[in-house]
Amino acid sequence: MTARPDLATSFHRLHHGSELLILANAWDAGSARLIESLGARAIATTSAGLAWALGYADGEALPVPLLVSTVATIARAIRLPLTIDLEAGYSEDPAKVGEIAARAIDAGAIGINIEDGDAPPDSLSAKIAQAKQAGTRTGVDLFVNARTDVYLRDLAPEASRVAETLARAERYRQAGASGIFVPGLTDPAEIRQIATASKLPLNVMARPGLPPASELARLGVRRLSAGSGIAQALWGRAASLAEAFLKEGRSELLSDGAMSYGRINELVAER
Repeated sequence: MTARPDLATSFHRLHHGSELLILANAWDAGSARLIESLGARAIATTSAGLAWALGYADGEALPVPLLVSTVATIARAIRLPLTIDLEAGYSEDPAKVGEIAARAIDAGAIGINIEDGDAPPDSLSAKIAQAKQAGTRTGVDLFVNARTDVYLRDLAPEASRVAETLARAERYRQAGASGIFVPGLTDPAEIRQIATASKLPLNVMARPGLPPASELARLGVRRLSAGSGIAQALWGRAASLAEAFLKEGRSELLSDGAMSYGRINELVAER
């Protein structure tokens, strides 16, 4: 399936309304459908959760064809706008990144996250430009959420992190980015500075010490992502259950807090 332009338009609007956009990142079609059923307004993927579910490590170890096919299965299962984590674009060649973005759009995505990591900002700027062109060619106003790792990877001294983040945000905006994602940013004063000064809607990621959603909205944040947090929590819960069952074989351990078989089946059948 090809991404629907109307869903792209709706997704852009979600970043400019009065309500904070909260994304509980999914990792496969089933989790996406579950999150949709709980009242989500859009679906985002976590690259880590998606890779782990398919038996790969995070960090672009997942083969691109498998990524694209998974995007297609998620898009088939939901009716909401779908944005995916494209990591660093799965290539250092901007033209190749554009091709991969086009394949993601063809699979049903209307948005991407793409990150700079340790690479110079010029590299991500070129990738953003190619991704946006891919959207234009397919008639989709692709939402490109430019992730900068200034905070996450300590790419600048503490005193200059805000300035460096804002400088990168402006470069990425000029390249065509639709939003700026700053994982690792938690300080309220710095959040307000970046949200106020940047011309792009600010996205932050769930992390210990991050203010609650209501305060984030007051500070000017437009988007809050769970990242890999939900997937990690479920891996921990699954490990505890499996370990206990392997040791004790007690059936009652598996029913505590479980969603019923029938309800799960209904959820995926409703699509």
